[in-house]
Amino acid sequence: MNTQRWMSTRFFSFFMTWGIFLPYWSGWMIYTKGITVSQASLIMSFGLIARGLSTLFAFPYLSGRLSSKILLNVAGLGTLVTILCYIPVNSFAGLLIVTMLLHIFYPALMPALDSAASILVQSKQLRHYGRSRQWGSIGFVSIGMILTIFTGMLGDEVIFWALLLGMTGFVFLSFMNAPDVLSKKPQVKQTQQVSMLRLFRIKHFSLVLIIVILLQAAHATYYNYGYIFLQDIQAPIYLIGFIINIAVIAEIIFFSIADKSFNKFSVGTLLTLAAIGSSIRWILVFAFPNVIVFCVAQTLHAFSFAMGHFAFMKYLINNIPHAQIPKAQGMYSALALSWSTAVFTIFGGYLYEIEPRYAFIGMIICTLPAMLIALVYRKLELKQEVLISV
Repeated sequence: MNTQRWMSTRFFSFFMTWGIFLPYWSGWMIYTKGITVSQASLIMSFGLIARGLSTLFAFPYLSGRLSSKILLNVAGLGTLVTILCYIPVNSFAGLLIVTMLLHIFYPALMPALDSAASILVQSKQLRHYGRSRQWGSIGFVSIGMILTIFTGMLGDEVIFWALLLGMTGFVFLSFMNAPDVLSKKPQVKQTQQVSMLRLFRIKHFSLVLIIVILLQAAHATYYNYGYIFLQDIQAPIYLIGFIINIAVIAEIIFFSIADKSFNKFSVGTLLTLAAIGSSIRWILVFAFPNVIVFCVAQTLHAFSFAMGHFAFMKYLINNIPHAQIPKAQGMYSALALSWSTAVFTIFGGYLYEIEPRYAFIGMIICTLPAMLIALVYRKLELKQEVLISV
């Protein structure tokens, strides 16, 4: 089995569905289910809270008792069944319940895939994480291009059916052969000895975690309101999917060169650059609310998201023991990708209803502290290198 191809295919199939859900789902609920922006904000925020609970507690617990392959199968099937539950639901309460249930299963696939990739890298079966992860970005951007055409022709209702079809494909692939190391059930003795709190004893883990929490939280406004913001600034409807996916094209380019071009960069340097790029991105959107500048700012996604994520994965692979990888991934997913984003989704929604641009500039409340902390961490890295050389 070609492990590189196997991992690339799984990333591609998952992120193809994520490319439907992340930028379009709030808009789908607003335009097809008839809820308000603030209601959609509240629903997605509670969904992110459920996502955090799932990835922080349920995912690490099950990772210690189930093989990676079985875990992917369970999460995929749960996601598929939950998506079907949206069909009869139209009320705010119903949408809230189904969305929270969806966030228990669906986002857990992300740390599950990254954990599988980390295990394969550590076991020398996967040579390049970035090369496989770029196929996730390719899946994300390709579906955005296609979905734009169909939403323009058939309306926003097609968003739901596209997600359902994509997740059906992912579940089908999940039941196919997987690398042997991912089919092995974890050893009970090994998992019993591992505590989540022990992660904080690993040098600089807490510092790196705080930085990535701030960096990922800064995307809350873009993820939830980028689609409707583009409509507010009069972007052509048939170009919105392309504009959104400029960010992912930049992400693809970064991941395609990251393993070679940024391999010698320290984690602290990468995190500092990510924070600088993120700050510039949101300032541009605020200062120049037009389609052209928004497109230019989209290229900075290579810094704000891709470089920050790559830096965390580099730290994890180099510093986290094999048995603790699922717990580290669960913590990252819960705190950085879920709860912090939930808080700033509500914050961004409040600002958006006052003035859409305020929701974007408000995100520098995350990026500026992240930049300062990353600079501190970079200095600690340099001191450590000097001590080692001496």
